[in-house]
Amino acid sequence: MKVRTIQRFLCWASVLLLIFLSAACTNREPSQVVVEHYESVLDEGAQRDLKDAYTLKLVYIGTPQLDEQLVEREASQYLMEKLNAKLDIIVLDWGSWDNRQNIMIASREEFDVIFTSQWSRHSVNVSKGAFIPLNDLLEQYGQDIIASLDPIILQSAQLDGINYGIPTNKEFAAQGGIVYRKDIAEQLKLNMNSVQTIMDLEPIYAAIKRDMPQITPLFVKHGENLNSHYMNNYDALGDTSIPGYILKDDTSTVVKPLYEIQRYIDNLYLARSFYLKGYINMDAATTQMMVSDALASNEYFSIVSPIKPGKAEELGVQTGLAGKLGQIAINQKSLATSETTGSMLAISSTSRHPELAMQLINLLHTDIYLNNLLNFGIEGIHYEKLSDNVITMTEATSRYSPGVNWMLGNQYINYLWDSEDPMKWEQFKAFSEGAVISPGLGFVFDGEEVKSEVAAVVNVDKQYLIALESGSVDPEVVLPEYMKKLQIAGIDKIIQAKQKQFNAFLIKNGRELHTE
Repeated sequence: MKVRTIQRFLCWASVLLLIFLSAACTNREPSQVVVEHYESVLDEGAQRDLKDAYTLKLVYIGTPQLDEQLVEREASQYLMEKLNAKLDIIVLDWGSWDNRQNIMIASREEFDVIFTSQWSRHSVNVSKGAFIPLNDLLEQYGQDIIASLDPIILQSAQLDGINYGIPTNKEFAAQGGIVYRKDIAEQLKLNMNSVQTIMDLEPIYAAIKRDMPQITPLFVKHGENLNSHYMNNYDALGDTSIPGYILKDDTSTVVKPLYEIQRYIDNLYLARSFYLKGYINMDAATTQMMVSDALASNEYFSIVSPIKPGKAEELGVQTGLAGKLGQIAINQKSLATSETTGSMLAISSTSRHPELAMQLINLLHTDIYLNNLLNFGIEGIHYEKLSDNVITMTEATSRYSPGVNWMLGNQYINYLWDSEDPMKWEQFKAFSEGAVISPGLGFVFDGEEVKSEVAAVVNVDKQYLIALESGSVDPEVVLPEYMKKLQIAGIDKIIQAKQKQFNAFLIKNGRELHTE
C-alpha cells in the first residue's frame, strides 16, 4: 500500500472517530461536523504538499454542495499522487451560469477545465478564443479517451476538424418526456400508460388540478418547457442560441426559424392553454428554480426532461424521492450533433498548464476512484458500498449529491445506487441503438459572419422567448410582435448564412439535399 494511501486511511479513521465524539457531545448530526474536523486531522506534510502544488480549476454548472470542500481536499490528495496537482471545484449555479461564464471568459480569468455544450454557446465561445484546440493534447495525454470513445462521437464534436471539447462518454441518443410523481399517480389511480404525446397530458393534469389542488401539475422554466429542443427533436445545427433549425426526425434539410415549424406553434398554444388552466407554475417566465428542486419541493407533479434509462431513479436520489418517481418518453429517439456535443469538457485558453488539464480530463474518463469521488463523495461518509459498483445512501448523502454524472468524463464507470437497475449501463448502450439520425449530424454552424445579427437576436429572445414558451403570454398577440422584432434584428440573414454553410457541408460529405 502506498504511503499516501496509508495516510489517507489513517486520516479518515481519525475523522470518523472525531465525528462520533463531537456528535455525541453536542447532540448534532454527525454529517454536520465532518468538514470542521477534516483539516484538523490532515497531516502537516500533506497540507504542505497541497499548498505548494499547482491548482487545477474545474468549472461546471450545478448546485454548490455543503461538503464540496471536503471532497475537493480528498481529490487534491489523490491528484498529488497522479499529477502532482491539486483541485479547485468551482460550481456555478444554473441561474447565473450564462452570465458568470461570460464574465470569466471576457475578463480572461485563469481556470483550467470547464463544462461546455452546444446549448451553452460552445461554438460562440470557441470563436472568442475561450477554449484551446485539443487534438494534439488528446493524442499525447488522452489515449485512454481515444480508446474508449466512439470515433464518430469525437469526430462529430469537432469544429472544422478540431476538437475544442471532449464529449462525456454516456448515452448519445436523445429523447424527451416527463418525469412525474409515481406515488401521486398511483394514489389517484391515473393511467400514465395512456400518455403517448404532449397532448395526452391534458386529462392527467386536469385530474391533478381537481383532486390535489395544492399540487401544480407541471413545472416549467426557461429552457425546460414543452418547446425544449429535446421534447420536439429540433436540431439547431450547432448553438441553440443561434436561430435556424431542421427536424431530427425528418429528412428535410431546409433551415427554418422555429416560428415556421408547425409543432413549435402548436406547442406555444398548448402551453398557453395549460397556463390558463393552472397546470403550469405562474412564475414560469421568471423562476430560477432548478427542475430537481421543484420536484424536491413536493409542490409539483411533473417536469419535462431529457429521458434515458434510469432518469427517474437518478432524480429520485438527488431529490430525496427515491422510488417515488416515474418517467415517460413522448417522442422518437434521435441522434444529432446536439447529442455528441451536448456535454463536454473544454480547456480554457487561460490555463497555465493545459497538459495537466488534459490529464485531468483523461482521468475523469478512466479513473474509477476519482470519477466516483467527484460524483458521489467519500465512501463511508456520503455513501456506503454494498458491492464493487453498488452503493447505498447515508445520512450525509444530501451534503454531497451534485447530480453531475453526465458532465464529468465517463458515466460507464459510475457506481450505481441500490435503487437503480443493476443493468443500467447495458440499457444505456442499448438506448443509443435504433435512434433516428438527423440529416445534420456532424455539422456545426460558424456564426462569425453574422455575429452582430446573432447578438441582436439573442437580445430579442431575452425579451420574448421565455414568456412565449412558458405559456405566460398569448401567442396570438405576442408571436407576431416577436417575429417582427426578430426580422428587424436580422434573423433572415442568419438563416441564409446557416443554410449556405449546411448545403456546403452536405455536398462535401456526399449527402443529399432534401426539400419538403
